[in-house]
Amino acid sequence: MTLVTGAALVDPLKKMAQEVLKNVRVISILDDSLIADVIEAGKMTPAVLERIHQYCHIGAGMEVDVILETCSSVGESVDYLQPFFDIPVLRIDRPMVEQAVDTAQTIGVLATLPTTLNPTMELIKQVAEEKGKKVEIVNGLADGAFKALTEGDPARHDQLLSETAKQVSDSCDVIVLAQGSMARMEAALRESTGIPVLSSLKSGLEAIRRYMK
Repeated sequence: MTLVTGAALVDPLKKMAQEVLKNVRVISILDDSLIADVIEAGKMTPAVLERIHQYCHIGAGMEVDVILETCSSVGESVDYLQPFFDIPVLRIDRPMVEQAVDTAQTIGVLATLPTTLNPTMELIKQVAEEKGKKVEIVNGLADGAFKALTEGDPARHDQLLSETAKQVSDSCDVIVLAQGSMARMEAALRESTGIPVLSSLKSGLEAIRRYMK
């Protein structure tokens, strides 16, 4: 089961799941009020965590094998929820972050919201500490990009992301895309910045494939 907080990710996630997971049945739950509440509060709230717990409980009741949290803004919910479930509750961005920490000394984080940027940076710190590695993190907040996307201007969204990526590329070894909806820009940003750019969508689903095997 995948838990999705933004409609923009539904189709890319479904398409990538068909490619990576093939014969695995993927059940998605979309609730965009979760991210709206996180943005309003500036952080994940107990009420948001409780709703995510309810969705996970529904998934467990459907006898799914894995629950995948696809939103970095509420990614930390996994740490709270896992003890309540016998099946894995995974965050989609962890494999991406592990790859970045393994391969780079300075990591740029590209995001369109502070509520996504900060949890991703915290995850990088956590993974680096687990691996006993010291890394530097570069803030790549593309201010205004999320608003442009919600107002139906994806071209402006992409322009702001590209500009921000170029600004931080001189200061880092790799850029991670903090939101799964950015995955479609991975190749273009890699070409324009000249450095590795990582997204969470494919690597997160590949982690599930490895688990299913």
